[in-house]
Amino acid sequence: MMRKTFAAALGAVSLASMASAADLGAVDQPIKLAVNEWTGQHVTTHIAGEMLKAAGYEVEFVAAGMMNQFQAIADGDIHATLEIWSSNVSDEYAKKVEEGTVVELGDLKLNAKEGIAYPAHVAELCPGLPAWEALKACAPLFATAETLPAGRLVDYPADWGTPGADRMTGLELPFKAVPAGSEAALIVELKASAERKTPLLVTFWQPHWAMSAYDVQFVDLPAGEDACFTDPAWGPNPNAVNDCDFAASRIFKAGWSGLAETWPAAAEILTNYTLAVEDQQPMMGAVDVDGGKVEEVVAAWMADNEAKWRPVVDAATK
Repeated sequence: MMRKTFAAALGAVSLASMASAADLGAVDQPIKLAVNEWTGQHVTTHIAGEMLKAAGYEVEFVAAGMMNQFQAIADGDIHATLEIWSSNVSDEYAKKVEEGTVVELGDLKLNAKEGIAYPAHVAELCPGLPAWEALKACAPLFATAETLPAGRLVDYPADWGTPGADRMTGLELPFKAVPAGSEAALIVELKASAERKTPLLVTFWQPHWAMSAYDVQFVDLPAGEDACFTDPAWGPNPNAVNDCDFAASRIFKAGWSGLAETWPAAAEILTNYTLAVEDQQPMMGAVDVDGGKVEEVVAAWMADNEAKWRPVVDAATK
């Protein structure tokens, strides 16, 4: 997928929305934005919040589980969520969109990838990587007391679904998927493996600062098609679905169905808001590696990059 810079994406949407500015609406009521469980989402959400504040709105950030936030959005207790990954979205989202209580607010346009991954040194321990077939013979290297005789895959936190476990089952790989407790726990695993040169297999994603910090590589899984996820006969395992790579991830935004009526300009801002990997990833590193606070890191980026976000705000309000 071709990457777009944030500035280029903003230019396109800004021209489209210059024709008429929207009303601010109920500026006396705070707009509540969902804050989910991972750092990139925090960065994404706080940038959106600062854009809304620049337009004249009051903003509140509300902690919400990624998989279970949609009922709160449907009820109007949360007004928008800014980084939904199509590969991990719950069935509840589709139900709420169908009933009309949640509405999509367009793509965030991050260039994203998810997969089964390992620090680069693991290829020396398991010859044949990145080919997925190499994991069949190497599985005992990854075993722990918890998983014997199977290898151990550190999967996403339980609240994020079971994509890693699904691939182990689909491809008949002798691994047991163990959910990580959090994004931070995944990072601890990667850091320890890189420092000690020990075997590690994880479910991971980009954009993420750890991809470069720990030289994380993706396993080459069979290329996926829609049929892989619905037809057991498709793919190398004729008896299971999910015997392929992750579906290409689309990252998008959604909001309460009353958002546009209550705060017209805010709805336009959030719809037209996009973010590039090149902007998000360094901020993630500034938080998770350098110990910065999300609010301070985002504030510094906003000050240094006004040309990237101001046109969207101005197009909706002037």
